[in-house]
Formats: sequence, structure tokens, C-alpha cells
Amino acid sequence: MNVRQILHSINILSLYLLAIFFLVGFSKCEKSGIFEDDIFWTEENSPEKIGRMVIDDLFTRPDLMMYVTDFWTGVHYAEACTGFGAARLAGLLNDTVTINELSVRYIQVIEDSLVKAASHVDANVYGILPFELYMINGEEKFLQQGLKLADGQWKDTLADGLTAQTRYWVDDVWMIGSLQVQAYRVTGNEIYLERAAKEIASYLQRLQQPNGLFFHGENAPFFWGRGNGWVAAGLAELLSELPENSPHYILILEAYKKMMNALLEYQAEDGMWRQLIDEEKSWKETSSTAMFGYAITVGVKKGLLPRDKFALAYQKAWKALVEYIGEDGKVRDVCAGTGKGDNMDYYLNRPRETGDLHGQAPILWFAYSLLARY
Repeated sequence: MNVRQILHSINILSLYLLAIFFLVGFSKCEKSGIFEDDIFWTEENSPEKIGRMVIDDLFTRPDLMMYVTDFWTGVHYAEACTGFGAARLAGLLNDTVTINELSVRYIQVIEDSLVKAASHVDANVYGILPFELYMINGEEKFLQQGLKLADGQWKDTLADGLTAQTRYWVDDVWMIGSLQVQAYRVTGNEIYLERAAKEIASYLQRLQQPNGLFFHGENAPFFWGRGNGWVAAGLAELLSELPENSPHYILILEAYKKMMNALLEYQAEDGMWRQLIDEEKSWKETSSTAMFGYAITVGVKKGLLPRDKFALAYQKAWKALVEYIGEDGKVRDVCAGTGKGDNMDYYLNRPRETGDLHGQAPILWFAYSLLARY
């Protein structure tokens, strides 16, 4: 056992003692930070333990996951989303060991210029990670990197004021929305929320279907699990900050509620969701389940969704997901990276990966949401 694992063990023991304190009669605590009054997990499947396993797995990967295309070479968005989730959870747990390791891992992205100034949602979303690190450790370099990517997203705009990165793929609700929301969190400048709200409202009007779910994109009429997961998580992020007086608030809130109600209908009895949400013959997929669990948990804790109707959904999702996570912290049955398809078999036959960062990332978001008070 190394020093980092020893320190983590001490933290885990302290947290379990706190959980016992709650369970023996103190269902609420005035202390800000972790936990609410609905602890449903055991020591073995607790969000902290599972989250630390997934973080430990990240640090076993000496190389960053990179994206190499004709238009951009840089850190892959899945790596960015995993680092973001790790930083959020570590910050919540006051885990300075992990925060320091994350800072070392990602400072190289600034010093080595691994992120180029590409104008594409998959490139710019990296900014969510340096923003999160800045909010924890105050490192100015991380702030400036995040601002460069958030403002760069709107360097070029369309005639209606949307970013030129607009492409009407469901993934973009997270890729654009989360970055602009993070920029708002660090600056307090509402222009970032206005950008995100206007952009997402446009996506809702184009891609949400009468049943509440979302097509993968225009000319891709399929309810792909992780695609809808990006939407659900992106809506939860925006609604966590968007004021009720925003001209887009009602539209976005109603679309979110409509989607969450649809997800209840399609959740399997064991708590999982499927690769194609509305197809029972489709296999159960972990990254989408974690994203939906995250989005529902945020909604319940923020008072956007009724607890009595939705709490069981995220509890079942978490209990189901931990069964897909090995002792090495790797999540199995993760859909491989997926572009838009033109037939159902394309989605049903996508490879199922183990340890793919597309699945590691949302497990960390979900764990954070279960522990955070909001």
C-alpha cells in the first residue's frame, strides 16, 4: 500500500464514522459539504469508495488519452471529463493528495501546449477541467486556460448568435453547456449562462421528440443511450445555475422534466438503462446509466424533481452500476465512441469496452452528486 492509498484509507474511515453518526439518529447535519439525509449505500458500494477506485485507475494511465484528427490534435474530451469528475470529487472530499496529483497530471497540458486552439466542441470542452482545478487550488494558469477555451467557443458565431461550433449532435448539450456554465462559476459573468441557455434551447427545439427523449442528431433518428446521457447531464449542469428570470428557463426546465419522466418509464427493473433506450432487446449500458443517475440526483437535490418519485431511480441505478465495476476500478459494458448512425444495428452492434474513459467519467460525476449537498 503506497502513501496515497494509506491517506485515502484514513479518509474513508473518517467518512464511515460520520455515516454511522447519521444513521444512529442524526438524519440531518448543518455542516456544509458532503452527504444529505438519504444514505442508501453500504461500505462496499459507497460513492466515496467507488469514486476513489475509479480515480486510482486514472492514475494508472501514464499517458493522456489524445484525440488526433485532421483538424485537431489534443486531449480527448473523455480524458477531460474524467479529470473533471476526479477533481470535483477530490475537492468535495478535501483530498489534497489527489488534487495535487491531478494538478501535476494536467499542468503539462498548459506547459506542453497539448490543447490547440481548434474551434470544435470536442476540443474546447477540455476547459471544464482547468476551471475545476482553478476553483480548488486557485492556480492562475488553469483559470486562463479555461477562459481561453470558453471564450474561444464564441470567437466565431452564426447569424442568430449561436456559436459556430453548433452542429446539432446531442453530445453538444454537454460539450457547450458545461463549459459555459463552468466559466460562469469562476467569473460570475452571466454572459456565459446566456450563451449556454440560448444554445441549449436551440438544441431542445430541434432534437427533443414527443416522448421526451432525443435523437442522436438530425438524420439520426435513434435514442442512443450515451447521447441522451450527454443531454441529461448538460441540462442538469445548466439548471444548477440558470436563474428563473432567464428567458430560456421555463423552456429548458420543462424539457428537462419531460426527459426525466421519460427515463423513469424506460429504466430497467434492475436500475440500468440500455444502449438504445427504447429497445428492450438492446444491451444494458453503463455510461448512459451513470449520466442519467447523475442528472436525476442533481434534479432531486436541487428541488427540480420530486424526491418521492425520483429518488428510487438514482438509488437503483447506483446499486446496479457498482456491479459493473471491477476491483481495478474499471467499468465494463461501456459503449465505444460512436458517431451518428443511419440504422438501428449500427448502435446495437457497437463494441462494449471495459475501462473506457467514456464510462469512467460519469461514474465520478454520479458519485459526486450522491455525496454533495447542493
